[in-house]
Amino acid sequence: MRTLIENIGQLLTMDTTLRDFRSPVGGRVLGLVDDAALLIDGGLVRWLGPADELPPAMASGARRVDAGGRVLMPGLVECHTHLVFGGSRAHEFAMRAAGASYEEIARAGGGIASTVGATRTTSADELLQSGLKRLDGFARMGVTTVEIKSGYGLSAEHELKILEVIRSLQREHPLDIVGTFLGAHIVPPEHREHRERYIDQLCREMIPEVARRQLAEFCDVFVEEGAFSVAEARAILAAARAAGLARKVHAEQLTHTGATLLAAEMEAVSADHLDHATRADADALTQAGTAAVLLPGATFFLGKSRYPNGKLFIDAGATVAISTDYNPGSSYTQNLWLMGTLACTYCGLAPAQALWTMTRGAATAINRQNTAGHLRPGITADFLILDTADWEDALYLYGGNPVAEVYKAGVLLA
Repeated sequence: MRTLIENIGQLLTMDTTLRDFRSPVGGRVLGLVDDAALLIDGGLVRWLGPADELPPAMASGARRVDAGGRVLMPGLVECHTHLVFGGSRAHEFAMRAAGASYEEIARAGGGIASTVGATRTTSADELLQSGLKRLDGFARMGVTTVEIKSGYGLSAEHELKILEVIRSLQREHPLDIVGTFLGAHIVPPEHREHRERYIDQLCREMIPEVARRQLAEFCDVFVEEGAFSVAEARAILAAARAAGLARKVHAEQLTHTGATLLAAEMEAVSADHLDHATRADADALTQAGTAAVLLPGATFFLGKSRYPNGKLFIDAGATVAISTDYNPGSSYTQNLWLMGTLACTYCGLAPAQALWTMTRGAATAINRQNTAGHLRPGITADFLILDTADWEDALYLYGGNPVAEVYKAGVLLA
């Protein structure tokens, strides 16, 4: 059945150019249409624009939904999450609050290694059920597309288990899900004395098997002291490229390592974190067409003071995205709206730019720029109706959830 969403006070299409994005002016960045209507047919957008321009014949016989003069915008896109994991690290939050640093906790056996231990002992079914619940949480926040990384198995057996869970989530949950292999999260404890053996296993066994079974679209590497060096990451990403996997890089989070330049060199789809990135890094990403993904929630939750400089990347002409970095240790939140507020407060983005990075920009960071994060005729009708008549309210009430209704392929989901 065709559905007409009418009485839309403000329609945000995000169907704009990057040049528009570089301006902080809301209407230009957001593709704003006042007093609009949206027609859905077969789960796709059939028509959108000013309500008084809708041809009467197109609306004839359509089921009508009154948006109540509120804002309608594309569904949010989560382009960086670690959603499948076992256990909890609430005690580490308490330790940090008492003065311990993230790095100190990791050196003492906590951090990522702690979650690896818990995830290895959690069954695939338990991981699936917790994953479904977490995806429900994202849906309630207005997210309609989610990227999910592995990385808490760190052995062939357990990484494949996580990726199989992600595949099951793709089948069983209505949200669109994109899988990423992050076997290069850290070197697992059993390989620390011979790290080259684990890197060899990644390159010669795990990456080819992941690609052969089509369990992931991307391969990611965490480049940082205590994780992988630039040289190690280059070898891993080269293996991923040879296997046909697109590349991603965790870059410049805690220190400046040169990982952003590596991301550009390897033609990565995105470089993520970027707290310590430089103008040269921003220029390199722009030239390579690599998206800059800002994760201010991790900076905030770890009590760090140096946030990624979003304006640096905007001025350089790079595509910018925002994500929660949802994970049990460094950013335990599903509130992408709060990330937008943090990006405005600490990363130099205007509110309109932040909303664009949470939709069209984030879609670009997972190669979904043509199918998600914006609204135009022919695209899947993934959209939100906000509980406000003014788009500027969305990030102004920080820490809340402005979503009233979530539609996936034109059907009310939450």
